[in-house]
Amino acid sequence: MTRKLFQYLSRHITSFQLILLSFLAIILLGTFLLSLPVSSSSGEWTSPADALFTAASASCVTGLIVHDTATYWSLFGKIIIFLLIQVGGLGVITCTILVIMFTGRQIGIRQRSLMMDAISAPQIGGIIRFTRFILKMTLAVECLGAVLLLPVFIPRFGVLRGIGASVFHSVSAYCNAGFDLMGAESPYSSLTAFRGSVIINLVIPFLIITGGLGFLTWNDLFHQKYRIDRYSFQTKVILCTTAVLLVIPFAYFFLIEFSAEPLKERIMMSFFQSVTPRTAGFNTADYSAMSETGLLITIFLMLCGGAPGSTAGGVKLTTIFTLTAAAISDAGRKENVIAFGRRINDEIVRRAMCLLTIYLGLLLLGTCVLCSLESISLSASMFECASALGTVGLTTGITPSLSTASKLMLASYMYFGRVGGLTLAYAAITKHARINARYPAGNLMIG
Repeated sequence: MTRKLFQYLSRHITSFQLILLSFLAIILLGTFLLSLPVSSSSGEWTSPADALFTAASASCVTGLIVHDTATYWSLFGKIIIFLLIQVGGLGVITCTILVIMFTGRQIGIRQRSLMMDAISAPQIGGIIRFTRFILKMTLAVECLGAVLLLPVFIPRFGVLRGIGASVFHSVSAYCNAGFDLMGAESPYSSLTAFRGSVIINLVIPFLIITGGLGFLTWNDLFHQKYRIDRYSFQTKVILCTTAVLLVIPFAYFFLIEFSAEPLKERIMMSFFQSVTPRTAGFNTADYSAMSETGLLITIFLMLCGGAPGSTAGGVKLTTIFTLTAAAISDAGRKENVIAFGRRINDEIVRRAMCLLTIYLGLLLLGTCVLCSLESISLSASMFECASALGTVGLTTGITPSLSTASKLMLASYMYFGRVGGLTLAYAAITKHARINARYPAGNLMIG
């Protein structure tokens, strides 16, 4: 049944439209299940707006919540959220392809092409082998993360609950989701109680970074190992940009934001807060008490996100790198954009500019709307919108008190951030009319 429906849809709509519909379908299914009385610990119906917000947050691996995950949802509700996170992290199309593969059915060229678009693969060749690699790596890393977290959670919650918490947080961190089960001790506290835990401050960032680097990057690293000169251009870009976006924020947080903390906690908090905004949503620091400068840096990191074809959101590291390289090249009056001995095509630069413009436009629009609807500060509104757009899940604490209209807007932002701005654009434009005419150039004074 799944295969027939998949084949029918793939023949009648474009791959980008199918990606949009698949995420929408999983969100609506999650909304229905989470609204049921069996999903809440009180046994009551959950309002459609709250169920939709939670389902969108889990499916889009964001982590923004209007109800504390540990206390509000029943075991059934937590399982639904867990499954939504896993499916959303891998991608609905990827999961569908895996189901078809496990049934032993043949996958046609159309399905392979769809898979290529869904995971941002550069070519259709070897796409099935690459899909198997995604599954194996996901299971291996999530299991490793769960085992490493056992010494923290078993003493705290007991054997069964400790194992469950370890698995839940490992999957949530690897999928860059940011959902946690710490609310039983202190509602909406995330991992602030573990700011001094070495295991938490190493394992959770390890899982976040692993998921955020992208499957293509890890595939390249596994094949080339330590032969750096053989890494693909994209791998070099992602690793370089990741390193820069870890080191510089760490330096700021260590020298300024958390300077009053003891040295051990100061180091761990600075490292954790430099990792989690791209785009995990866990936190060991209280963002409501952070300075305006710290919030602004975090907003920038949330918009950057992770690598293409990863579990992270945002405009992606390659977009930030491309625009930075273009700015440097233009400032140096160079004809081409050059990086790592390679020329970046003008089409890629234009695409990066388009994507960033869309995100910035939506960020400003959402900030204005949220300020008007909720009467909250500009920084808090922008932080919340950036968190939803980047599918991050960090908050200054305003999410549970938002109105229904604000929840629906942020849910749409999470959906947009997960499927991607260009995917929405390509889905809307089904046909591209080629224009052979070349218009005369128009001169503009810039700067």
